[in-house]
This record gives sequence, structure tokens and C-alpha cells, in this order.
Amino acid sequence: MNTAYASRFLSRATPPHIATLIFLAGISALSMNIFLPSLPAMTAYFETQYWVMQLSVAAYFAVNAILQILVGPISDNLGRRPVILWGLALFVLASLGCVYAPNATVFLAFRMCQAVIVSAMVLSRAIVRDVLNADQAASMIGYITMGMAIVPMISPMVGGLLEETFNWKASFWLMALIGVGLFWVCYFDLGETKSATGETLRQQFGHYPELFASPRFWGYSLASGLTSGAFFAYLGGAPYVGTELFKLSPSTLGFYFGAPALGYFFGNFFSGRYSIQVGINRMVFYGAVIASGGAIASLIIFSIGLGSPATFFGFMTLVGIGNGLTIPNATSGMLSVRPHLAGTASGLGGAIMIGIGAILSALAGIMLTGQDTAMPVLWLMALSTIGGLGAALYVTHRTKQVDG
Repeated sequence: MNTAYASRFLSRATPPHIATLIFLAGISALSMNIFLPSLPAMTAYFETQYWVMQLSVAAYFAVNAILQILVGPISDNLGRRPVILWGLALFVLASLGCVYAPNATVFLAFRMCQAVIVSAMVLSRAIVRDVLNADQAASMIGYITMGMAIVPMISPMVGGLLEETFNWKASFWLMALIGVGLFWVCYFDLGETKSATGETLRQQFGHYPELFASPRFWGYSLASGLTSGAFFAYLGGAPYVGTELFKLSPSTLGFYFGAPALGYFFGNFFSGRYSIQVGINRMVFYGAVIASGGAIASLIIFSIGLGSPATFFGFMTLVGIGNGLTIPNATSGMLSVRPHLAGTASGLGGAIMIGIGAILSALAGIMLTGQDTAMPVLWLMALSTIGGLGAALYVTHRTKQVDG
């Protein structure tokens, strides 16, 4: 296994350039939240209720989770390149379907189809693990997600401005255009990093019990999933809190919405800079502590009546920092438990994380509907991050047992 990542841009003879991997991870983040400031306007456009349109978040995550289970073994068998290219092509078509949807039902169907872009996120991580060892992979994944974090930081602002300038459909037009551009880049730059296994897809899926039986895999997956669960609950509830409780305009909400992404950016920078020296388990633990601290502090502030847009969104910066420390390192950990199953582990671990996120996002939307307080979503965030801290402690303990 190498300790350096060598690539030439727009050369299929080498692994994809780091910029391409950042763009692949970034388009997944873009599709997740660029349209969120437009949810109230979309609710009015389709003449439905907020919780129905909020399914464009929760249902998207649910399909996303299912696809991640499939993408890993398929890419381990067929290679990373063809799966990514097909995913980008289908994402473009699904984005256009959202634009032309005649009603909420059709829109939600195409929105769920957009989840195919998860192949870009899953396989950008698996490509890194194909080439590098565990600590080097954690560092590079940190840098990739640091660059990716810029996207969710600015995309809600862009989405809010697009809605105010044009309408909510403009965000989906932008996703389609970016998908076309990234397909072109990947076609010429994305060299294959996964050698053929010689196994059938049935045999590839048969490796799942090997991962299911690994306590360390579950520890890393739950640490990542539960720590990031606060962010997914935030995605499900923040549009309602910002619009209905704080009466923010779409562009102002988009500005505030980037708070956790700002923290995520710095958290990933610290992961890229320090994971090799500190070690992935300690980085996972530190991230879980910071994320739970931010969520609990916000809960306390609101419970004593001092809640405001500044405190609600501001404390999410701490949650973002915690996610930026935990996710890259936990991802590298889960991919390293069984290195020969890196793609499968990336997909399954991602599915666990997104599956938890889908549940929490849906709960946040349902629990907040008709409420005049942000407390339901704050409780979800606090409980989720505390669970992530417990998983981080477990995986640290388990690793010491294995090493001993």
C-alpha cells in the first residue's frame, strides 16, 4: 500500500486528481442542501403541507442509504469509474425531472432518484483507500471533505438568492448543469483504481456478513452516524425554525444555514493536518466530544429562554467542527477493518450514517410542524451526539483489546 497519492489531471492512466475527488464529494453535498431555503416556497407552489415537501430531505436520505449498500459491492466488482459515470448521468436526468414535475408526488419521485449521486461521495472515499494506507487515507479524506465543506457552506446562500432572483427551480437547473460538467471531467480524469476481483456480484454481496460480524466496523459506523445525526436533524428542522419561528427571508436563512459547514471546514482541516500524528481513534473521540458539547449548549440556551437565530445557528458551528473531526477518521477506520472490502465498507458505513440521518431528519420535520419552539430538534441533536460519543468510546476500547 502506498503512502503518497500521485495523479495527473485529465489523465486516465493515473488515479483521479484530488480536485476531481473534491468535486465528486461536493456535488453530493450540493444536492443535499442547496434547495432547502426554498422549501416553504416549494410547499406553496405544489399546494401541499410542509412535512410533505420535507420528505424531499428525509426520503432522499432513505434512498441514499439503500443505494450506498448497493454501490459498494458493485464498484468492488465492476470498478469505480463506470459506477461514478453512470451515477452522474442519472443524476442529471433526475434533476431535470424535478424541474418539470407537475405535482409534489412526481417531484418527490425524481428527488429520490437524485440520490444516485451518492455513488460520487462513496467512491471518492473508496478511491483514496484503494491507494493509501489507513492514516494517510484519513488525512487525505480530511482534505477532500475540507474542500467539499465549502459547498454546503455557500450552497444554501446560492439557493436562497436563486429563488429570490428566479424561483425554486433555478437550484435544480444548476444541479443539472454542474452534473454535466463533472461528467465531462470524470470521463477524462477518472482512472480506475480498483482491480477486478474475479467474483460475481452475488459473491461480493456475500461479504456483508464479514463486516456485520466486526464490532470495530459497527463502532466506527455508529460514531460517524450518530455524531453526524445532529446535522441531519438540523437539515430537517432548520428551514422550519428559520422561516416559521425566526421569520428569516430565504437569502438570510441561506446565510445562516452555512454555519455548520463553516465548522465542518475547519474540522476537516484539523483532520487533514493532525490525523497522522494524533491517530484516528483519538480524533473520532475529540470530534464526538465537541459535537455533543455544541448540541447540549444550544439545548440549554433555548431551555432558559435565550434562543435566537445567532445561538441556534451559531452552536451548529461546533457540531460542524465535531463532524469534521469524526467523519473522516471514522470513515478511514471502517474502511480499514477489512481493507479488501473498502468499497463495500464505504457503502455500508455510509448507508448506516445516512439511514440514521433519514430517520432523524424525518422526525425533526414531523415534530416541529405546528410548533412555536425549536426544542424538539435540539433534543434530537443532543441525544444523537451523546450516542456518537458512546460509540467513539467503545471503538477506542475495542481497538485496545484487539491491539493487545
